[in-house]
Parts: sequence; structure tokens; C-alpha cells
Amino acid sequence: MAGVYDLAIVGGGINGCGIARDAAGRGCSVYLCEQKDLGSGTSSASTKLIHGGLRYLEYYEFRLVREALREREVLWRMAPHIIWPLRFVLPHLPGLRPSWFLRLGLFLYDHLGGREKLPGTRGLDLRNDPAGKPLKPGFGRAFEYSDCWVDDARLVVLNAQDAARMGATIRTRTRFLSAVREDGLWTVTVEDTRSGRRSSIRARALVNAAGPWVSEVMRQGARSTVDARIRLVQGSHIVVPKLFDHDRCYIFQNADKRIVFAIPYERDFTLIGTTDNDYQGDPANVRASEAEIAYLCAAAGEYFAKPVTPADVVWTYSGVRPLYDDGASTAQAATRDYVLALDAPGDGKAALLNIFGGKITTYRRLADAAIAKLAPFLPKLAPGASDWSSTGTLPGGDFPVDGVAALVAELRGHAPFLPLSHLERLARTYGTRTRRILDSAARPEDLGRDFGGTLTEAEVRYLMTEEWAETAEDVLWRRTKLGLRLDAAQAQALDAFMTEERSRRERASDAAE
Repeated sequence: MAGVYDLAIVGGGINGCGIARDAAGRGCSVYLCEQKDLGSGTSSASTKLIHGGLRYLEYYEFRLVREALREREVLWRMAPHIIWPLRFVLPHLPGLRPSWFLRLGLFLYDHLGGREKLPGTRGLDLRNDPAGKPLKPGFGRAFEYSDCWVDDARLVVLNAQDAARMGATIRTRTRFLSAVREDGLWTVTVEDTRSGRRSSIRARALVNAAGPWVSEVMRQGARSTVDARIRLVQGSHIVVPKLFDHDRCYIFQNADKRIVFAIPYERDFTLIGTTDNDYQGDPANVRASEAEIAYLCAAAGEYFAKPVTPADVVWTYSGVRPLYDDGASTAQAATRDYVLALDAPGDGKAALLNIFGGKITTYRRLADAAIAKLAPFLPKLAPGASDWSSTGTLPGGDFPVDGVAALVAELRGHAPFLPLSHLERLARTYGTRTRRILDSAARPEDLGRDFGGTLTEAEVRYLMTEEWAETAEDVLWRRTKLGLRLDAAQAQALDAFMTEERSRRERASDAAE
């Protein structure tokens, strides 16, 4: 058994990786285990937005909205390669929320948070604005406001990378089995899902950031007695060939008071989502249902001139949000705020912190609040370091928020043999770390085999070495979205290459020992 960690974390989603980064940055030794791939659950199944949550104002969640609004530009500065501004067009549909109500909400939205660079709200005449062209005739008035786009799965990985850079131990494909308080410490037992080998570590404090499995870990694995309930809410999305040519997003009101977004996605597609339905069953088996797909198509079809049908859908994804059960009557009304439930014995040792709810936008604030809760149990915690994580950048994000074009130009000088579109994709995925992938390549062949969609061996090796990628799914649907570009044969070839590469590395490691 290894030495004693200050903090053990169960769950490699955005909350777990955010807490790992925060704690490691304050001088704590950290161990994190994730049963599958980083961000493979709820954290990669979002609507890909860094936003205040305009609709949450209807439920008087002013603190949550204010905190989220303030985070938008903080996160943008931290990771300008995977986060960037997006303008949202909100058409006014008579019979739903009145225009005065929308204006009031957007006024609050503009003034609740610390908006500096993001432009404010303005009115649109859809009869003359390009945003009106894809819509049905009859839409005249709209409002336009700002939020941000994020590559959610990459945000998770970058937090894990930064945590590892500061000394954290990150273990993927490692299932949490149990945690027992012994002599003022936690003894945590885990299992490698590839080999079946079990091992144990000890830690001064334990964080349960297992997302939809938070209750399972709390009740069965750690035998916590915290009185807190979780509400599982399914959110599904569909991807269709692009429905419009401009770079703005639509936010549509529906008669059932839900909101649906239609977002430009991966150059050639439109992302439509999300649903809000209570979920029963194993979160690992969540899938977009036919009813949800039909609902999203119909919701988009209320606004777009071109009908959207299930036959148009090229990809779907679905996740289960682990919300704190506040007793709301409907899933869409349930709070998106986070709740931190501390379970600590009277001797002030071996604390357990259970994480309920939360949004990607506020993950950094959640991490800061979690460490504050655990501070009495972490003697190595650097004093006075609260909220330190807003001052640095995530891996690859060390350039100005308006510096993407300059970065692409620099990369083009380094690799003039690659098409501009290829370099733009790399810059928007890896930022300044693209230089590590290109390395000393002087021609396309130096990057190795092209598996399709500009995915090369050099990029795959980087993902395996630096980002814990082990399978084609990890690469095609989380580290990148090139699964939309590669066919089944290409994906199989990539998986075969990665399997052989893993075997080669294991043989090399065994020989070195």
C-alpha cells in the first residue's frame, strides 16, 4: 500500500477533476480514480455551453445565475482554445413568455455578472437579419445575447492534466469498491477494470464525485449516513446536418416551458438539445429514446423553415444529471445548484464529502467550495490560497482570448505542409500544445498514418501519452468529435492501432523493469 494521500477522489468527471486540480494546486497530495474514461459520463453529455442559465431566473436562482455569469469570462481566459464566445438568438413567439418578461430577464442577465469582454443584449429584426433566414416566415422580433461555447469532455481532461502536472495521481479504468475508516484515515479499495487486480490506498479525506453513482458510493461503498437525496434527470441531444450558415446559436421557447438550443457544431452540423426527463435505471445504460429524438425534432421544426426529422439525425448522445432532489414538481424545475454534504466523525478525521448537482460552468467554484469544506481535515493545505485556480490557464490555453488566429498563423509557419483547416482543428483542440504533436515534422508523412478526418498517428500517440486515451471511442467521441467524420472501418483501424500501441508500451515497460 502506498503512502497516505491528503485527498482521495472518486469520479473523473468535471467535478472530480476540478477538485483534484484545486487541491493539488494548494499543495495537497491527491489520488483520483475513474471507473471508465475521464468525462465518459454526464460531463461529456452536456449542451457544450458555459452560460449563466437564463431560464434559471424564472426559478429565482439568482445566486446560481450570478456565480455562473461571473465564471464565463474567467473560464474563457483559462482555456481560450476550447472556450469561446457565442451569440444566442432568442426569437419572440407570441403566446409564450411576453417580450417585456424576456427584456427584463436579459437586463438582469447583462448586469448580474461581471461581464467585461462579452457584448450585451440587443434587439433583432428577423425580417432583415441573416438570423431570420432559416426560420419560418412570421418571426419578426428577436433578442440576441452572449454566452460561451465549451468542448466539455476536453475541459475535463485539461483539468486532470493540470492536476497531474502538479503531482496528482490520476487512475482511469479503476473502479471504486469500498472505503473504510481505520485509525483516523480512509482505506480505499479499487479494482483495475482491465486486469481485475485490486489495490488499496489511504487518505485523510475522501470526495464522492461519482455523479449519477453518488448515492451508490455514499451508501454502499463508504456507508455514509448523510441524509441527502438525488434526482436523476436525463438530458438527450441530437446532431443533424447543419441547418444554417451563420455562426450564431438559437434558443427556442417551447409551449411546455422548456428551452431547446440549436448550435453550430463541428463546422458541418447543428446540435439540438436538451430534454429534461426523470430517469430510472442504470446511468451506464442511458440512451436517447425515440420519444426524445422526436421531441427535439418537433421543437426545432416549430421554428426552422426546413423540417427536422428523425431520419436527419446523424448522432445522438444522452447523459444523466445527478441533481439534488429539492422536491420540485418537474425535472426541468429541479435546481441545478450544487450541494456539498459533509460526513465527518467527531474526532475531526477521515471526512467524506458528497457532491450533488452542479453545472460545468460553475465547476471551479464548486471545487473551491469543496476544498473550503475539507480544509480542517487537510493539514498540508496552503493557507490563503482560496480561488487560486482563476489566475492560471489550463494546458494549451496560455495565449490571449483573442489570439486563436495568431496561434494558427504561427502553427502554419511551423507546418506549412498541412491544410489550414487541419491546423485550425488542432489549435481549437490543443491550443499551444499542438506544437508537441507537430514536433519536428517537416512533411505530412512525419506525422504517420492518417486514419481519416486529419487524425494522424502523431496526434493519437499524444492522446495516449498525455491524455489517458486508450480506445478509439476515447479519441473519436471525447478527445475529439472526429467520430462524425470516420466510418466504421476507419474507426476499427484506429482501435487496432491503439491496441497494438498499448501492447508495445506494456512490453517496453516490462522490459525496463
